[in-house]
Amino acid sequence: MKKLTTMFSVFALCAGMAAGVQAAPETIKFSHVVAENTPKGQMALKFRDLVAERIGDKYVVEVYPNSQLFGDGKEMEALLLGDVQFIAPSLSKFSKYTQKLQVYDLPFLFKDMEAVDRFQQSPQGQKLLESVKSKGLIGLGYLHNGLKQLSSNDPLRVPSDADGKKFRIMSSDVLAAQFEAVDAVPLKKPFSEVFTLLQTRAIDGQENTWSNIYSKKFFEVQPYITESNHGVLDYMITTSSEFWMTLPDEDRAVLKKALEESVAFGNKIANEKDMQDRQNIIDSGRSEIITLTDAERQQWVEAMKPVWKQFQGEIGEEVIEAAVASNQ
Repeated sequence: MKKLTTMFSVFALCAGMAAGVQAAPETIKFSHVVAENTPKGQMALKFRDLVAERIGDKYVVEVYPNSQLFGDGKEMEALLLGDVQFIAPSLSKFSKYTQKLQVYDLPFLFKDMEAVDRFQQSPQGQKLLESVKSKGLIGLGYLHNGLKQLSSNDPLRVPSDADGKKFRIMSSDVLAAQFEAVDAVPLKKPFSEVFTLLQTRAIDGQENTWSNIYSKKFFEVQPYITESNHGVLDYMITTSSEFWMTLPDEDRAVLKKALEESVAFGNKIANEKDMQDRQNIIDSGRSEIITLTDAERQQWVEAMKPVWKQFQGEIGEEVIEAAVASNQ
């Protein structure tokens, strides 16, 4: 009896010790391809910190910027394989999964970022977040970067200046058609390779936001930047259905709230950095910013606008009309 009592005491002690030991937090990997000092980079770090603050005993977010884990061409595949849990690709990267999101690549569609925001918060814009659901992906929100500018080795004032020039683009058929419309040569290349391609003059130019042009130092190897504001570069915070739907409801709610607050934080930074990074480029003296006259800009609009009709069937007329209406 004494031995039995001792045995039960040992079992009870072991059970108590096991109950007192907490499981290690689950790692959530957030991979992206830009620098940490960009709106996307800052948003990811904010998300990491909010998760640590609110549910750090269960989850720890690890952020991998600058294509440290996966580059442009691999991050979506890595997400579906479960190698990462969150990514924030540009909206141009989703054409393989849905053609609806190509609306964001149409040139000269939005007059400013306020119009972009109005469209994204509209029923049509929110519906687009679900357009990748059938592919095992879940869109959790939009993150701004800003409007795109054109940089080049030579001045670009009118469409004919782009004739024969090679421009790096993201993997988007709309963006390819956009440059073909002005007789330029579009080349689909990973973002991580752009600086070297520009530095070695393997390409003549590229399109990007002030934030990316400054943070990735493209302005140091591009003598001219045309302030065209011709397109939007935004991202979609994305996870996989397999990861997201297996989370406990209460944990998913906490993560979603942290993500929403992080996106709002990132969008605030995007608006502030846009003009600040433009000024930083001016102050550097390394690149001349070309301001288009109304007549010059109209030439670009007229040259590129036929791209809308070219992709109307794939995107949907109602989607394009809703985007145009956001300019009002």
